[in-house]
Amino acid sequence: MSYNPISVSQLNQYIKAKFEEDEYFANILVEGEISNCKHHYTGHIYFTLKDEKSLIKSIMFKTYTSHLDFVPQDGMKVMILGSVSVFERDGTYQLYAKAMKQLGKIGDLRAAYEKLKAKLEKEGLFDSKYKKPIPLMSQTVGVLTSNTGAVIRDIINVSSRRNPNVHIRLLPVPVQGEGAAAKIAEGIHFMNQNNLADVLIVARGGGALEDLWPFNEEVVARAIFDSNIPVISAVGHETDFTIADFVADLRAPTPSAAAELAVADVETIKSGLTTYQNRFRQALLRKTQIMRLQYEKCMASRAFTNPLQKICEQYLMIDTKTKNMEHYIKQKVQKEKAKAQNVILKLDALSPLKTLTRGYCIVSAEEKVISSVKKVKPGEEIKIRMQDGQIKAKVL
Repeated sequence: MSYNPISVSQLNQYIKAKFEEDEYFANILVEGEISNCKHHYTGHIYFTLKDEKSLIKSIMFKTYTSHLDFVPQDGMKVMILGSVSVFERDGTYQLYAKAMKQLGKIGDLRAAYEKLKAKLEKEGLFDSKYKKPIPLMSQTVGVLTSNTGAVIRDIINVSSRRNPNVHIRLLPVPVQGEGAAAKIAEGIHFMNQNNLADVLIVARGGGALEDLWPFNEEVVARAIFDSNIPVISAVGHETDFTIADFVADLRAPTPSAAAELAVADVETIKSGLTTYQNRFRQALLRKTQIMRLQYEKCMASRAFTNPLQKICEQYLMIDTKTKNMEHYIKQKVQKEKAKAQNVILKLDALSPLKTLTRGYCIVSAEEKVISSVKKVKPGEEIKIRMQDGQIKAKVL
């Protein structure tokens, strides 16, 4: 028997047609828990619907999301009316939700969560200024979690690998159920009162919102805030955020990550110290070489080979400049003296008194020089200034 091959697209189209032929898949009611919920900017909601054993990818288009009376969030238990079909491009089947109803008490828990979160944030319990630094080299790490399960094993394995000498001090506490929050708070107070650790890890594995609820209670939040020992919160999966995460000095996405944050990697520190030591050695070697070159240069300088020679050269230079300056000043004085004498001779030649030596005189009346006979009257007194004196006369 021979078969004609078909393309992948044709195969997916065929499977999709089979789904659409079955009326059971056209309108189906499904109950489950929402996870990986993503609200797209287009208005569509992409999420996974799961139970304890399985999951199915789901989508709710904007046409139907506008009719919801609540905001779908991770951890919510819902009942969905929709259809199942094949997404041809990826060759996967998924649930197309048309209506969604919230089930159980998850809605009340979510409301209580948001209310307490707003209250504590307003009081400043989440403020970064209250966050205490995690010690770099903790000798004792306190762990508050269940004494069974993968959480404590992961923390011990990671811590021992990073630093074999670190001491893990486990204080077993219930991490879910009635009274768990009070026990966790008591454990934090006990660790502080007895100073039993350098850093505390409050941890548990993932779960639904109801399972993680002890870490969303006010008594645990205030115990973490009041702790003098720095606290690392590692509750649930990476996408889970509890009130304890916001109050803690540091949040870790997983218990293993919390161990990495609490316990320094000894090998990394040793490697870093070796690197710094080599850098310091190289820097010291370069500094020594530079100082040696400077010393050799100084020893080769005349300041060391003949210290008085430089002084003598400076004295000679000063003496030469002094003589040059004296010669310049002397020439300048002689030149200015000759100019002054020449000016004096010119002034003397132009002086009226010089004229008197040749027999001339100056006639004046009332302190005014008389230059014409018309300016005097008979009987008027006049003064006649000659070379060697002055006489008074009267005009006849």
